[in-house]
Amino acid sequence: MKILVSGGAGFIGSHVVDAYLAANHEVVVVDDLSTGHAHNLNPAARFVRADIRDRAAVAELMARERPAVLNHHAAQMDVRRSVADPVFDAEVNLVGLLNLLEEGRQQGLRQIIFASSGGTVYGDAQQLPAREGDPTVPLCPYGVTKLASENYLHYFAHAYGMRYVTLRYANIYGPRQDPHGEAGVIAIFIGQLLRNESPVINGTGRQTRDYVYVGDVARANLLALDRDVNGPVNIGTGGETDVNRLFALLCTITGVQAPERHGPAKLGEQLRSALDPSRARAVLGWEASVPLADGLAKTVAYFRQRVDDGRALPAGPTQA
Repeated sequence: MKILVSGGAGFIGSHVVDAYLAANHEVVVVDDLSTGHAHNLNPAARFVRADIRDRAAVAELMARERPAVLNHHAAQMDVRRSVADPVFDAEVNLVGLLNLLEEGRQQGLRQIIFASSGGTVYGDAQQLPAREGDPTVPLCPYGVTKLASENYLHYFAHAYGMRYVTLRYANIYGPRQDPHGEAGVIAIFIGQLLRNESPVINGTGRQTRDYVYVGDVARANLLALDRDVNGPVNIGTGGETDVNRLFALLCTITGVQAPERHGPAKLGEQLRSALDPSRARAVLGWEASVPLADGLAKTVAYFRQRVDDGRALPAGPTQA
């Protein structure tokens, strides 16, 4: 099966590409490398450097490749940037998706697997862990564009008979992680600890997130290819880990005993987040399999290897 993976040079997208290739699918990657990296690209995939906001470039790509499946991971994913520049956020996350859908449907595109954001579309959920039928009240422009994208996908499915599934991710972490994403705190902390710096925690540190290892997420994208399911599916563990606990775990794993320092709270930060994975178990046969401590150890090992290879450690916001 030919699959087009947008954002396939990025953190999560590159792991999805690896999983598809390992399952003997034909994979084409489109990425503008604005946040993705060439060293993440799997050489067994064909790579096209293009900006999905460019309608002509997308039309040429779709006409040439005619993929059966679009796995859409390309995104402006920095929550802070979405607040500072919501127009740019919408241009990438909405216009980019619509370009791919419009040109794809004219070339026989049959299925879309969309990377959505359970960490933001539910907002401060009334009940945790959040379920797919719960109210969606995003509190940042990034979450708004993810939810709007889900609605566009529903329209295209209704109007043109396309199959689609929206994987609502919890906070994803692991090797190749970028410090500017929703779970960027892990990359930030690891980078600072390995440089023997003392991270600063926003506010009390009691804000929680549901952390899922990227290998488990790639497996969910693989399972979604062969399941007849439409609509949103949470990809989470259902559990919550606060920032203070996360910091303590990373200190233990890195062997760096930095002091727990706190700074001002981040304005408008979501206080708690966790996703109920029950529907993922029922419709995809998926559940997270990598415990947090094990996944963090794998992630620290990856960044230590970067140091050994002479590559820079991730740099991001001074506070996490």
